[in-house]
Amino acid sequence: MIKRLLFWGVPAIALLGFAGFVGWIFTLPPAASPGAPPPIAQQDTEATLAALKPPKRQRPLIAVIGINDATEVTDYLMTYGILRRADVADVLALATGAGPVSLYPALKVEPDATIAEFDAQNPDGADYVVVPAMTPDDDPAALEWIKSQSAKGATIVSVCAGAKVIAEAGLLDGKRGTTHWYYLKELREKHPKLDYVADRRLVVDQTVATTTGISASMPMMLTLIEAIAGREKAEAVGRDLGLAQWDARHDSAAFRFTRPFAVTVMGNMAAFWNRDRFGIELSPGIDEVSLALIADAWSRTYRSSAVTFAAGPVETRSGLRIIPEETVTDWPGQQKLSAMEGVPPAKALDDTLRGIEARYGQRTADIVAMQLEYPRTVAQD
Repeated sequence: MIKRLLFWGVPAIALLGFAGFVGWIFTLPPAASPGAPPPIAQQDTEATLAALKPPKRQRPLIAVIGINDATEVTDYLMTYGILRRADVADVLALATGAGPVSLYPALKVEPDATIAEFDAQNPDGADYVVVPAMTPDDDPAALEWIKSQSAKGATIVSVCAGAKVIAEAGLLDGKRGTTHWYYLKELREKHPKLDYVADRRLVVDQTVATTTGISASMPMMLTLIEAIAGREKAEAVGRDLGLAQWDARHDSAAFRFTRPFAVTVMGNMAAFWNRDRFGIELSPGIDEVSLALIADAWSRTYRSSAVTFAAGPVETRSGLRIIPEETVTDWPGQQKLSAMEGVPPAKALDDTLRGIEARYGQRTADIVAMQLEYPRTVAQD
């Protein structure tokens, strides 16, 4: 009897589980058809720039904070790199504790200072604090420091799921804001006093700014540069990044958890025997903005990961030291990714998505773009 139950019962349970999974898949919406984002009124743009004006110094001091264990790579490196190349402020990459910052889903860097060292040298605090996504998002040291900087008059700029961090610090209560589409429901349920604003890639409410997903750090940093140094300077940096124009427009409905997204992720995860591990060679003066985007994108396919390799630590274009994940001087040619030196970061991202599509198909490129919340045509159901 027991053998009979096992013989028939286990497959029956498996079939029921599979049927339940299939049923769940069909409860998800199909891919949304991207539409034209609603325009931003000129007065809204002017109000955003006015709110982001330097609160203290003529040449502002900007701190990008990360926790040592896990900070999102593009949120941390791209904001730092864009602000440093603009040269309109003094910019420091900080960590909550001593030692390197492990970034996810790839890379490891040496910060400029710890938050304690920063406080000792700058008792009046920063003008701006950039808060990336972190895991966990309630790290006590990070929360206390962010709250203290806000109390000293700093403008707090969260990027992507960094909104969860500043919400834990109590800075989004009664404020308008946004975040990465994947975490929006969680954020609104946990912090009901947040006034969510749809169809905006960035939202500024008094001294608190938030953005949508990872790629929104580009228009956010350009908007901040414009507030500090004017439109002409921001446009020059935008050209350097490969962005001819930018603003807060966003089609929020185009980014959501859909049937094609779920099916593609599950299919890619199921192919566990077929994984690629790509190497990106670090060279002196490497552009940390492009590097972050390339490594981030290739590590979000559910088919591949990207790691850096070099003989030792390498200093980037903006002076940040990156610690290679593999201390070697060469990598198999077919598994080596180009760092796209000399290519503007925005183009590097577009080229990377095309490379992912060529290797794994359009659906995989689309799920990467969805995770980055990057405006790109998504696959239809």
